[in-house]
Amino acid sequence: YGFINTCLKSLVVEKYGEETWEKLRLQAGVQDSFLTFEVYKDEITMQLVDKACKVLGVPADTVLREFGKYFFEFCKRSGYDHMLRTLGGNLYEFIENLDALHSYLSLSYQASLIEMNAPSFRVEKNEDGSMHLHYYSDRRGLCHIVPGIIGAAALDFFNIEISMKIVNQTEEEERTGKKEHIVFLVTQNPLFPCKEKNEFSSSSQCLVDSEKQIENQLNKEDLEKAKNANGDRGNSVCPVKKSHWKTLRGIITLGKGKLLRGFDPVYPKSLWIDTKTFCNGLPFHMVFDKELKVKQAGVSIQKIVPGLQTMGICLDQYFRIIHPEVPFTISSIQKFINSQFVFQTRREMMPESWKERPMLELRGQMMWMEPLQCMLYLCSPLLRSLHELEERQMHIADIAPHDATRDLILLNQQRLAEMELSSQLERKKEELRILSKHLEEEKKKTEALLYAMLPQHVANQLKEGKRVEAGEFKECTILFSDVVTFTNICAQCEPIQIVLMLNSMYLRFDRLTTVHDVYKVETIGDAYMVVGGVPVPVPTHAERVANFALGMIMAARGVQNPVSGNPIQIRVGIHTGPVLAGVVGEKMPRYCLFGDTVNIASRMESHGVPSKIHLSSSAYQCLKYKNFEITERGEIEVKGKGKMHTYFLIRNKSATENEIMGRP
Repeated sequence: YGFINTCLKSLVVEKYGEETWEKLRLQAGVQDSFLTFEVYKDEITMQLVDKACKVLGVPADTVLREFGKYFFEFCKRSGYDHMLRTLGGNLYEFIENLDALHSYLSLSYQASLIEMNAPSFRVEKNEDGSMHLHYYSDRRGLCHIVPGIIGAAALDFFNIEISMKIVNQTEEEERTGKKEHIVFLVTQNPLFPCKEKNEFSSSSQCLVDSEKQIENQLNKEDLEKAKNANGDRGNSVCPVKKSHWKTLRGIITLGKGKLLRGFDPVYPKSLWIDTKTFCNGLPFHMVFDKELKVKQAGVSIQKIVPGLQTMGICLDQYFRIIHPEVPFTISSIQKFINSQFVFQTRREMMPESWKERPMLELRGQMMWMEPLQCMLYLCSPLLRSLHELEERQMHIADIAPHDATRDLILLNQQRLAEMELSSQLERKKEELRILSKHLEEEKKKTEALLYAMLPQHVANQLKEGKRVEAGEFKECTILFSDVVTFTNICAQCEPIQIVLMLNSMYLRFDRLTTVHDVYKVETIGDAYMVVGGVPVPVPTHAERVANFALGMIMAARGVQNPVSGNPIQIRVGIHTGPVLAGVVGEKMPRYCLFGDTVNIASRMESHGVPSKIHLSSSAYQCLKYKNFEITERGEIEVKGKGKMHTYFLIRNKSATENEIMGRP
């Protein structure tokens, strides 16, 4: 189920970060999120575990053990805390009832135990206080999760630290094929002095320790007060708030204050119930011997399986064992005596008119009666909803009034409706998450396109509906370039050839704007305009534009003239001075520069020389002490400006060609 994969994702994100999960997920080839009640293939979990080992560089057993510990905490945080705490009063009882928990979850998840394919546990006590835990699973290689889960539960619920080691590992041929059977030796040692961590936790050892403390701490006067207090309360469990009785929790007080350290049941000399009342009072029960011959059956189960009215028939003729997956023999049943058993009726043995109905499943416990050498199966119909009850043509009246199954069916009917609603909400949430992710991706694309047209701070102001005020920049450096003999090239080529040539050239120039962090203002035909120090003022604006210009000359050599087949030639002009910058227009707004600086930069380009970088005197003043090689051109006549002293930029003395071009 998705719950398992969600837990694994949560572990990786919490311990190693979102980036590690994303890397692991992509390598495993799985989706980013999982629905809690959705069934997923085991291969997904196996792939995630395998990739986690490789990405994190950790052995599989370590990863699985950590996952086991985290899974226990994740279950607690997900609302299963009280359910887990009440499984047993000590570790033995806790493990013994894990199969019952899986049985309950199969109801919650609208699945049978076969569909859920849950592991099975069997525990045996040893004389030295240790235990042998038998773990059965169809999923090979996941056994190391068990020490993580059991160890975390023992520490959290029972204040004991345990060690678990594998003492035997085999594969057993069961009904469904090969099943992994792992035997763990569990040894436990108290980690803390006996103190209850919660109101449900207790153990026989803690009880003995508590009683010893009581005998040492309470004097006769204290005990007398305790007796009187108990008498006033009608032999009830003593209030926790009283200091003396806080230490007496768990000890039974009977009679005249006599403290008992255990409970011994009292049995009647003979059974005070007749056969008819027993079969009516427990309508779902069966008694069978070692040969599986039925000796006795409840009235309701006889009604559903008429063949049971013939005493002496073999039980395995009418039923198959669904859980645990063991052969239908008395020895196999005795081996799993503490497990819940699920029986299913055999379709071929039902009356012809009933064969279209879903087969009935029974769930209950086995009790071995040594004096009679027979097995008692106390059970109830395994039904998840009123719909399943109707499908089997059964009624609530068929279930004994004392049987909690009546209430469970009604409660689970409501719970299934709530879970269906929860599942729908989870799916909608996942759909919204995916849509939100796609929307965010599209937003980023839109913003990238917008930021390519306008400076980021200007674009953000426009998005917010604000008016962008024009800004004055005291000093910046502007560059213009154009293609030499562009008019002649256009006259001799097809339009598509011109477009391809300009696109090839501008792609190279655009990359260089990123390398040298200058702002591309616009392109008009073959003219390319760039500025440094606008829209973000920087003291190195002239050096950036100069390096960009050197890169343009180098990049132009890689663009072919479609007429001659030779590399194209460009002219470049640079000028430094003040400008006014702002956004013009509402439709297709552009960030434009205004001022005489723009005109002079344009004149530097138009009065330039092919494959040369033409500098004005102001640009030269900014660059002359910046490690650039510059030669003097002298005075020239500039249209509209008269005579101007200009220069040529040759190279950057301190930068290589690769550095200028932004190549590694």
